[in-house]
Amino acid sequence: MAEYAVYPFSWGFLEIRYEGNVVTGLNRTEEPGQKQARTALTDLVYRQIAEYFQGIRRSFCFPYKLHGTEFQIRVWQELCKIPYGETRTYGEIAAAIGNPKAARAVGMANNRNPIIIAVPCHRVIGANGKLVGYAGGLDMKRELLRLEADCYREGVPRSVMNRL
Repeated sequence: MAEYAVYPFSWGFLEIRYEGNVVTGLNRTEEPGQKQARTALTDLVYRQIAEYFQGIRRSFCFPYKLHGTEFQIRVWQELCKIPYGETRTYGEIAAAIGNPKAARAVGMANNRNPIIIAVPCHRVIGANGKLVGYAGGLDMKRELLRLEADCYREGVPRSVMNRL
């Protein structure tokens, strides 16, 4: 049975769902919820997310499990290969998973990503370089990309992020 804990963050609250010692969901929510159980795992996840927002963490090392269709899981695994500070288009993700005509399906899988931020669906943009769709809202997507672009300035991003 999944449980959850809720922590405050810049866009309302961060809901961390977990089963045992594995995170199964990380979502933005507007309300803190009533029944919640903070644990050492949820504290670790929240601390890593806070470090990410402070610009001192670029990757995450907490245990999580992705629940979805085979296609969705392939997309989400491909998202995890996008380096910090870079972006990819939906078409590039579709091609990378061997299905170059599935850009729209990649978009739908992206929208259903259960573990935002850590599985970086915010790094996927439209073919024209515009920000499109994000389960956490376009305001959050824009800020996540700006944060990564600012923290990445030590090198030259190989993406369109400098156009945002």
